[in-house]
Amino acid sequence: MRFDDTLETVLAADLGTPYGVQSAWRQLVDLIGRRRVPPATRAMATLRAIRSEVPRQVRIASARALEFSNPPAPLVRLFARDDLPIAIPVLRSARLSASEWIQLLPDLAPGARGVLRNRRDLPPAVQRALESFGSVDFVLPDSGEASETGVEHARATEVVDSSAGSIADAEPDAQNLIMDHSERISAAASREALARSVAQPAQVEDEGPFEIAEVVARIDAFWRNREEAGAVPTPAPPVVEQFRFETDEKGVVRWVDGVSRAAVIGLSIDLPGSDGSQVDGIAAGAFRRRAGFSTARMQIEGNSDAAGDWLISAIPVFDPANGRFTGYRGTARRPRNDERAEPVRVPVGSPAESLRQLVHELRTPINAIAGFAEMIETQMLGPVSEVYRGRADVIRSQARELLGAIDDLDLAARIDSAALALVPGRVALRPVLATIADDLAPLLELRGSLIALPVEDLIVTGDRRAIERLLARLMATLVSASGPGERIGVNMALESDQKVAVAIDRPRALADYPGDSGARHRRRA
Repeated sequence: MRFDDTLETVLAADLGTPYGVQSAWRQLVDLIGRRRVPPATRAMATLRAIRSEVPRQVRIASARALEFSNPPAPLVRLFARDDLPIAIPVLRSARLSASEWIQLLPDLAPGARGVLRNRRDLPPAVQRALESFGSVDFVLPDSGEASETGVEHARATEVVDSSAGSIADAEPDAQNLIMDHSERISAAASREALARSVAQPAQVEDEGPFEIAEVVARIDAFWRNREEAGAVPTPAPPVVEQFRFETDEKGVVRWVDGVSRAAVIGLSIDLPGSDGSQVDGIAAGAFRRRAGFSTARMQIEGNSDAAGDWLISAIPVFDPANGRFTGYRGTARRPRNDERAEPVRVPVGSPAESLRQLVHELRTPINAIAGFAEMIETQMLGPVSEVYRGRADVIRSQARELLGAIDDLDLAARIDSAALALVPGRVALRPVLATIADDLAPLLELRGSLIALPVEDLIVTGDRRAIERLLARLMATLVSASGPGERIGVNMALESDQKVAVAIDRPRALADYPGDSGARHRRRA
């Protein structure tokens, strides 16, 4: 289907329902924004006509989709004159000529021009034009000076529009373009500010004494400087091996020396803490008998230098005047490796734990993307053109491949954090290799190579899923490196009573790597 036919199909869509309006808006913005069709007069008129009927969140999503897609000037103007959250993604990435920017500037709100001021890739002529609006953009309008009649507002608007038209007619390649028209730009901007203050006095009063665009521009500048200079690394807390402490008669720690006070003060040796910090039953039992204790376990949560596991020892203290129990005095030290009864825990914030959290956050949106792509491909929400159904099929295929890579990352993170649950069993290697070869058939056809499987079959003991994934990734890597006419042979043999050797021929592309001509991977039988 030609793009002109696709555009006619979209323009002929039913705009009598909210779904039809939103669908037409998305498709027109996508086709025009990615320059698949020209910004024809009829298409732009349709977008301007239905813009008020499209929900604000849909317009924001469309603007974000246009970022870095190089939309044409008419579409940039349409989004730039919308609300500031809708205009920002387009204005900070659009690539227009100097004359197109100068023609657009008088029609922009001060906040939108503030976004352009933070760009460093605009031509010098456009930057000088922005400077001419400084007296207008950085002075708050006084609503008390607004005219009481609508006639002056109409006259001011008419003057602004005519001035913008005269600026647009200038030659774009003239070197002194801004110098010739700077006075008219300044005058137009001043009249525009007057017109805005006349037209919207109540809105200025409701928004408060500052422009939200200034805050947005400052945040944008902060993140841009942060990306250029790099994030400041957070220093790791110092390693502390021991500290001293004292408790009151209720067993609550009241004095600490050697570590951060906030993490330990208030911790009770009799009751568990509210944030997960606690002391084991040895200290609690000794407290009830008012007796001393040694090497009781204390666990402190958090990210301070006191976080982690401790072994504490303390003696009771009594008042010499009346013999009343006043608390404990003790010391704490880090346990040695041979003093740990529990398995080594993966600390919060470790690379493996962070990777597993990232995998979890990625899998959910990718599944959602694949599901919506399938709904578009099967036309569950209504008729969809052939172009978009093809794109939905590509999105679904790529999402499936990305999920496979995410599963590999999750497996690596679980192995690193000792959280991988393996179910051992007897696995026949020949059927596993045959299944892998069938899955790699499209890749083998593309590369022009083939896999020669062994005739004999051997059985190993292990987790079937882990064995299949390991061999599948290895075979896919070798096939992707193979060339036309190459034969990748797979052989199996008993190396000993407890080992099976799997030998795979190496493609010519990997011949320069050191090692034997075959790659060997062993599994215990």
